[in-house]
Amino acid sequence: MDSGDEQDVTESKGKKKKRYHRHTPRQIQELEAMFKINPHPDEKQRMQLSRDLGLEPRQIKFWFQNRRTQMKATYKKFFFFLSFFLVFVKKKIGFFFFNGKKSLPLVQTQHERADNCALRSENDKIRCENIAMREALKNAICPTCGSSQEAEDSYFDEQKLRMENARLKEELDRVSTITSKYLGRPITQLPPIQPLSVSSLDLTVGGYGNPGFNPSLDIDQLGVGPPTMAFPFLTISEIERPMMVELATRSMEELIRLAQADEPLWTRIGTDGRQILNLETYERIFPRPVQQFRSPDTRVESSRDSGDVMMNSLALVDMFMDPVSYLGQGKWMELFPTIVSNARTIEVLMHGMDGSRSGALVLMYGEFLGLSPVVPLREFCFLRYCQQIEQDLWVISDISILYPKENQFSSSTKCRLPSGCLIQDMPNGYSKVVWVEHMEIEEKNPIHQLYHDLVDSGIAFGAQRWIATLQRMCERIACLMVTDNSPRDLGGVIPTAEGKRSMMRLSQRMVSNFCSTLGSSNGHRWTAPAGLNDVGIRVTVHKCSDSGQPNGVFLTAATSIWLPFSPQAVFSFFRDERSRVQWDVLSNGKAVQEVTRIANGQHPGNCISLLRAAMNPSNPNEGNMLILQESCTDPSGSLVVYASVDLASINIAMSGEDPSYIPLLPSGFTVLPDGRPGTGSNASSSSNPMGGSSGSVLTVAFQIMVSSLPSAKLNLESVATVNNIIGATVQQIKAALSSPGA
Repeated sequence: MDSGDEQDVTESKGKKKKRYHRHTPRQIQELEAMFKINPHPDEKQRMQLSRDLGLEPRQIKFWFQNRRTQMKATYKKFFFFLSFFLVFVKKKIGFFFFNGKKSLPLVQTQHERADNCALRSENDKIRCENIAMREALKNAICPTCGSSQEAEDSYFDEQKLRMENARLKEELDRVSTITSKYLGRPITQLPPIQPLSVSSLDLTVGGYGNPGFNPSLDIDQLGVGPPTMAFPFLTISEIERPMMVELATRSMEELIRLAQADEPLWTRIGTDGRQILNLETYERIFPRPVQQFRSPDTRVESSRDSGDVMMNSLALVDMFMDPVSYLGQGKWMELFPTIVSNARTIEVLMHGMDGSRSGALVLMYGEFLGLSPVVPLREFCFLRYCQQIEQDLWVISDISILYPKENQFSSSTKCRLPSGCLIQDMPNGYSKVVWVEHMEIEEKNPIHQLYHDLVDSGIAFGAQRWIATLQRMCERIACLMVTDNSPRDLGGVIPTAEGKRSMMRLSQRMVSNFCSTLGSSNGHRWTAPAGLNDVGIRVTVHKCSDSGQPNGVFLTAATSIWLPFSPQAVFSFFRDERSRVQWDVLSNGKAVQEVTRIANGQHPGNCISLLRAAMNPSNPNEGNMLILQESCTDPSGSLVVYASVDLASINIAMSGEDPSYIPLLPSGFTVLPDGRPGTGSNASSSSNPMGGSSGSVLTVAFQIMVSSLPSAKLNLESVATVNNIIGATVQQIKAALSSPGA
């Protein structure tokens, strides 16, 4: 039946008579234009088309149904003939190399017939794999790295041009600013630089790798890194959209099976009951022909965990899919500040049906943190698909795709296989979340020995960490929404509920800023300077002119050490204001007093504190500086972050005004389990996170301002200063924890 026709059926003399209504060229043109934008229009859109084109809503509905069927048939034919072509080429090549006798073509023909029958039955399942095979036949693939030298060279040439363009644009802005001061008016700027067009996305699962940085850089080479480059412009063709939909749909189906299955697909290991995939069973259930290109150094990380979350399913789905929040970040980043350091929505491929999130498909970019400079962050470009599969059951499915790399300092190749979560509403307003995390990782540089066990076991980026962070942050959001004031929490210092929320927002921005500094995104390279590295510090330099951050050039320095104490013991030491004098070298040995406290969850360690050092009578101005501190802990690790804030800024926040313009320069500590069972002085403690880890890995990170001028250069004195501060802090922490009264 023609896609532009509607069929009416009438009865005449006992026989059915068909009558067709031909659409006008204008009507077909308008319908085709709408189909390109949205092949699944909702009822409101169909009614609008009906009014514009003079057609019945029923005619509009049938036209789109027929058009989708026609499109699906076209793609089936295309992939069917492509499958036959690939088999034909494969058999011809095999016959050329391996058949040395004339009697073998008959046997080969029989094999071809059998293969053709198998391909017919499995055609729908291997569409994406066929695309990967086609690319493999077109390009010369290196068996070691999985990419062609020509493509790699062109990529780095393009990146050099981007960096040069960014440098020239920065120079132009600087000259324009100076010139406008003398002219008394803004000068005419050059037209904006158009983003370079990037070739279409490869819809196979995986990611590109980049060479790591040289850890032996001289101090003179340390300076402000290249400006943040915009995400490369991605051109998504019309033919790629249905392929992405197909890939996302298959990923969602696999995720649902992984989340709901039990043994033998999943195996429990360790004393904490952690679940990992049985890879032999998994590859038998979900065969992937593209696995033949996997490097022998590739490591598979898989995990599954579940937990009850203090938020209903609709609110959770909205935060996973909505890129807007009061912090200017995505709500997804807001929900996982200690894991997701950067996230962007590249393009919305499908909107939800009937005004809901069900059926929404977005192309996203994300960076996942390891909370230490020596643990490389993981970057993914992925499709996120949201679907309501039952009345109170939602699924959020992620599948990574190849993308043009923007960060040149990545030290690993990452591939996120079908991962995500099932969200089930519960009667008490909570949600039960089942999380599956499945990755293939190939590290180009060995992981630091302090974090080797934690990362290699898959715990560092596993499902347990996502669930624990989600539970803690949902408790925090619930506390943020509470409108009544509790004297026990506020201490009578913060007058209103709006003031409490403003303080919580200010503190959350402080934590997000601190966590993001521990990654190596946006060209911030961590370097171990020679000659000044007594405690193994790494430094990086960045400049900032954003609102809410001091203007100028900043030096961030960090080091990680192993401690033979449980993570909970170390965390309790840091959150006790009475022991602060034992490690805070910046307080000059003065005791601190907690002015007020805001609870962030059920655990007493999850709180925001406002601290004040003991006043010096000879210097009354010291009372104008306070310390804003947030501490948080969950089974995956702990965090203590603090920053100096002047009294005037604190009064602005406590009065309920917008705190986004209050400058913060946070420092702090991360405390993670070491992943090594049965070591340390508290090996038998039942309170250890991750069930069995007894020691902990502590990361100390400080930020100092080098200069208030954005054009300033780093000097050796600044590095030496921060090196001395970290060195003294580490020694005092070790001594305090080892003392008998600790």
